[in-house]
Amino acid sequence: MMVTEFHTRQIEPDITVVELIGQLHAGNTLLSVESSLNKILKEGPKKIVVDLSGLHLIDSSGIGVLVVSSAQVRKLGGSFRLAGAVGSVLNVLEMIGLNQVIPMDPDVDTAARHLADPQAQ
Repeated sequence: MMVTEFHTRQIEPDITVVELIGQLHAGNTLLSVESSLNKILKEGPKKIVVDLSGLHLIDSSGIGVLVVSSAQVRKLGGSFRLAGAVGSVLNVLEMIGLNQVIPMDPDVDTAARHLADPQAQ
């Protein structure tokens, strides 16, 4: 089993990229991802891009974390986008229509451009 890695980095003063690598499914790593996202959210309204390009597997629990985090960010006046989903992860997210709920971009640069200039969407 591949352990999920989780990295955050700032790409603009107000844009945080959360990079998920490996698998996002029910279990301990999901809880640590969830608490890390919550910590970022507590710092105030944010523009958050979740980079899924390194994610190979996601289940309903992982999707739930993304949906809840997205809702919390929007409630706090921030923006939340998914970027870089590929392969089976992209197929699953599109199949359940997550792209109708959370904006999805092909890569982090595109997501950052949309966040920097909301009119560009």
